Amino acid sequence: MTKYVVITGGVVSGIGKGITAASLGALLKARGYKVTLQKFDPYFNVDSSNLSPYQHGEIFVTDDGAETDLVIGHYERFIDDKLTGRSDITSGRVYSNVIASERAGKYDGSTVQVVPHITDEIRDQLLTFDDGTIVIVDVGGTVGDIECTPFLEAFKQLRVLTGSDNVAYVHVSYVPFLEMSGEQKTKPTQHSVKELLNMGIQPDVIVCRSDYPLEAGSKKKMAAFCNVRQDCIIENLTTDNILEIPLELESEGFASAVLRKLRLEDREADLGKWERAVYAAYKREKQSKARVAVVGKYVEMHDAYVSLYEALKYAGYDLCVDCETVGVSSDKINDRNVAQKLAGFDGIIIPAGFGERGFAGKIAAARYARTNDVPCLMIGLGAQAGAVEFARDVLGIADADSREFDKKTPHPVICGGTGAFKKGGHMTKISGGSLLKEAYGSDTVHMRHRHRFEINPDYAAAFAGAGLAVTGVSDEGFIDAYELPANKFWMGVVFQPEFNAKVGNPDKLIRLFLSACVK
Repeated sequence: MTKYVVITGGVVSGIGKGITAASLGALLKARGYKVTLQKFDPYFNVDSSNLSPYQHGEIFVTDDGAETDLVIGHYERFIDDKLTGRSDITSGRVYSNVIASERAGKYDGSTVQVVPHITDEIRDQLLTFDDGTIVIVDVGGTVGDIECTPFLEAFKQLRVLTGSDNVAYVHVSYVPFLEMSGEQKTKPTQHSVKELLNMGIQPDVIVCRSDYPLEAGSKKKMAAFCNVRQDCIIENLTTDNILEIPLELESEGFASAVLRKLRLEDREADLGKWERAVYAAYKREKQSKARVAVVGKYVEMHDAYVSLYEALKYAGYDLCVDCETVGVSSDKINDRNVAQKLAGFDGIIIPAGFGERGFAGKIAAARYARTNDVPCLMIGLGAQAGAVEFARDVLGIADADSREFDKKTPHPVICGGTGAFKKGGHMTKISGGSLLKEAYGSDTVHMRHRHRFEINPDYAAAFAGAGLAVTGVSDEGFIDAYELPANKFWMGVVFQPEFNAKVGNPDKLIRLFLSACVK
């Protein structure tokens, strides 16, 4: 029988409900259970493809090509599994499906309403998983938001449809501490639970986010007023390292409380990789340090490159390297100031992105790294910038450019490719004797892409003649990867290896890059 855990949020948004869901997934999987996660977001964008990184952070691409919320990346990294577009459901997708069904006449002339048609569509996104799976449902927004109402109505009905032992409701709430009076306040949580009860949902477990440990009196008060067992009031303290959260929630008995409600066996959890990661994060006798510049358009927004930062963190833990990342705006780099902006870094990463803004700065950064032999990994649009830089500065093609930015360029080093938007997992054939082959130890690699333009294979021979090795080729024949053997590490890849990193299992290319930074 499929089991469901519905996680709601209360009091304020942004309290870490997604990380709580991911942590529960990790704890259940560590006990040998089959787990998947779904995020239900109330906004009316159909998916995340058109969302600004300044508002929602990075767009995480799943292996099946879905453009999803960044929290899907946290899910994958925590449960060490590949998710699909089914894991990211928005109001936009739900309403689009219902409207399409109405236009196709599938409702036999009925008046289409929020209940039952929208709520049924929400529930239908849940009820197709394999038996034996625990589906963790992360409900976006905050209880009391008007746009959350259809979701909560649908998930209230879930317990009636599947049986009371097959659904557990978890409420994540904020417990503030008033410095002025020195008091911890449970009243916001009480009101939030009351709002949830008005929707017909009684939480089984309350996870309390707080900057300070919960007082015994606070737990007792919440248990009494929220009608929840005291051992189901779970403390979740603020931490600098999110990898500590599963271990902290385990010590609080979070997974055990959920399993008890689902009438499932509480097995011993194998949390070795989490303990090793946290130990590595705080290990005082670090062998080495590395300062890495991330040269991108959205560096003011940490979440815009969150998968990349996490991938570097995991590689650092594995190598026992203290990796410090510093965002450098590509908008503010040019040929005159690049040396000043990038001096003192042990490595440079030029990440993926879209659009012409900041492209010249990425070219300048790639040139600085190449001419000063600073380890440099260029990803996606960053790899395209590196190819244009090499064509201009080494091949002497001054007007080399990308068709994305200059449709009439006589030298399209970056061409339109097949005209299709390449998304999701694709195969790259790797050349022997390359750093790319050394990293992955294989003749092929399956990686995720998100780009419309390709590196033109017509320039492969000229690149090779000038010392730039083409080391990865797509099935369509486009250049997927290149590297400069004369340098310590100067490589461009059009795929995004950061999406491949998992806790305890870093991406091998990013690990190899970081090791080059400390040699």
